Amino acid sequence: MRVSAGGAVPDADGWSPRLALLVAATFFMEFLDGTVLTTAIPSIAADFSVPAADVNITMTAYLMTVAMGIPLSSWLAERLGARRVFCLAIAVFTAASLLCAVSHDLTMLTLSRVLQGAGGAMMVPVGTLVVLRGTPKKDLLRATAFLVWPGLLAPVLAPLVGGALTTYLSWHWIFLVNLPLGLAAFLAALRLVPAVAGDGKRRLDWLGLALTTLGVGSLLVGLELMGGRDAGIAAAVGIVAGLLFLTAAVAWMRRSGTPLFKLSVFGARTFRATATGGFVYRLTISAVPFLLPLMFQTGFGWDPLRAGAMVSAVFVGNIGIKPATTPLIRRFGFKPVLVFASLASAATFALCALLNAGTPEALIITVLVASGAFRSIGFSAYASVQYADVVPAQLPSANAVSATLVQLATAAGIAVGALLLRVFGGSGNWAAAAADPAAPYRAAFVAIAVLMLLSTVDSLALPRHAGAEVSRPGPAPAAERRRRRRA
Repeated sequence: MRVSAGGAVPDADGWSPRLALLVAATFFMEFLDGTVLTTAIPSIAADFSVPAADVNITMTAYLMTVAMGIPLSSWLAERLGARRVFCLAIAVFTAASLLCAVSHDLTMLTLSRVLQGAGGAMMVPVGTLVVLRGTPKKDLLRATAFLVWPGLLAPVLAPLVGGALTTYLSWHWIFLVNLPLGLAAFLAALRLVPAVAGDGKRRLDWLGLALTTLGVGSLLVGLELMGGRDAGIAAAVGIVAGLLFLTAAVAWMRRSGTPLFKLSVFGARTFRATATGGFVYRLTISAVPFLLPLMFQTGFGWDPLRAGAMVSAVFVGNIGIKPATTPLIRRFGFKPVLVFASLASAATFALCALLNAGTPEALIITVLVASGAFRSIGFSAYASVQYADVVPAQLPSANAVSATLVQLATAAGIAVGALLLRVFGGSGNWAAAAADPAAPYRAAFVAIAVLMLLSTVDSLALPRHAGAEVSRPGPAPAAERRRRRRA
């Protein structure tokens, strides 16, 4: 790759590993800050003299701002240019991190987290767009391999980083470490991100933006309430309102001459999979890190340290299998890999339902490492196949829609996990009568195993050579060529 004054010039084949690595590094900062505060909540509560439960608002505010800001980021990248918006996002995120570190009360910290979330909302989709635009289909698997690892690695390091910084320094350092990282990323972005002019005449679909933002926000509020202990009518109202707003947004954008998103992207079956089987897949795998530590502590009676160490086995599997995911997809194709990943994941969830406090730790670790490996395979496959048949003009819309769905699936996974525990652990049902504190967790794992099978059904419905241009570069199979001519 050559570098000019205006930014990075990709290699002859358009592939820029250094640019992808830079974007992945910014993703890692954004993903890490989404959960790293968990271990610091007691310290923050003590400093601000507030109940620990009140500090949760800082995490919720951050995650909601990221999700609600993604739709606008797509338009900003098109209007102002992706390089300018990406650099702005890094600057905002870094400056907000400093404000978080110097916050003197919960209100200032929460507002600073909202600003930090605004920066994160632009970094995620705009960074991905920068990489995808310069990557030909034959290199898409390699590009997404770079972009996927932050989502797999951040959950491993968040508790460790947060705990270490809080214990040996103070919670302020959770945010202060972002300053040198953000500065380095900003300088690297100026050098590596291609300078492409934006479309100054591109109009913003204000109504589409308002309906989409209200829909995503209402859904997240509803899911957050559903995952709490006092879920009820408010959670249902939030979810129903969110779905109504999003339905109205879709109806409007279908008629609008300048829609916020080009919904024609859903005409590609491989992209549509990210909103069907892919959504279910991400929802179920997001429930596992929520259920496991609770089962180990509440169900098995383990201490938090032992439970946390055991859960890390899932993420060891995530990272350990990563070098093999691209060769597997190239060898077998997307459809077989997605079917296998969902079936194998469902099997490991069912095995988790059979675990108990007396199960040998070596066996538990084996099951969790396998679960993490299958999780990684499916996650990587969905991240790549969704763009296999998306044309360049649809990339901004596809990218923003995908990023929003990932945020919603993650929130839904935690909410569904909490809901299942309430359903199976409530008074008057078989779980309560079993006198086994782990029984609700066993039932919940069986339920998400069954739910995962819906993803399998969706994957089985994919065309045989789905995404072949990405998984097996070269001449498309004859059947695929005929399908494209008919399309």
